[in-house]
Amino acid sequence: MRHAFRFLFLMAALSMAVGGLVVVGRAATPSTSASASSAVTVKKSAAQHADKVEKIVKSDAEWRKILTPQQYHVLREAGTEYAFTGAYWNNHAPGVYRCAGCGLELFSSDTKFESGTGWPSFWAPIAKNHVEEHGDQTLGMERVEVVCARCGGHLGHVFDDGPKPTGLRYCMNSAALTFVPQPKSAPTPSK
Repeated sequence: MRHAFRFLFLMAALSMAVGGLVVVGRAATPSTSASASSAVTVKKSAAQHADKVEKIVKSDAEWRKILTPQQYHVLREAGTEYAFTGAYWNNHAPGVYRCAGCGLELFSSDTKFESGTGWPSFWAPIAKNHVEEHGDQTLGMERVEVVCARCGGHLGHVFDDGPKPTGLRYCMNSAALTFVPQPKSAPTPSK
């Protein structure tokens, strides 16, 4: 029964993905295809961080030890959580989204928007060098996979159907992220 549900979900998601709405499936094969790499043009921002991101490498056993099974499936096996099931698709609190694998800051709530896809969506990363993009030709279509620049963990995909100012939609898996709420400002003491 479980496999039948997964098959039906995958078929529904695939039909939506063809329309550019949803991403489902394994996305681990980088491609050098010109059309995949040009499918999304990332606009440069003066606010980008100039810091160099140091890579971290862990063994499969180390990743399995520190990640939940769902986090491992998404981050290390390029899996995808079901739409509308993740912790952050409907989160509206101010704060920062970090990589669940290594803690690198990836997205700000300031760039989060309602995409209607059931996954958290952002129009830009905190810093362009905090994510890497690779061509992905799985599921018979060309997409652009987004991975963490520090640990290489699969985060989701980026599409060119987002809102202004970038026109991009970074469609991420909640399981690949941890949310750090913005500290509440202390009340001003009255005199």
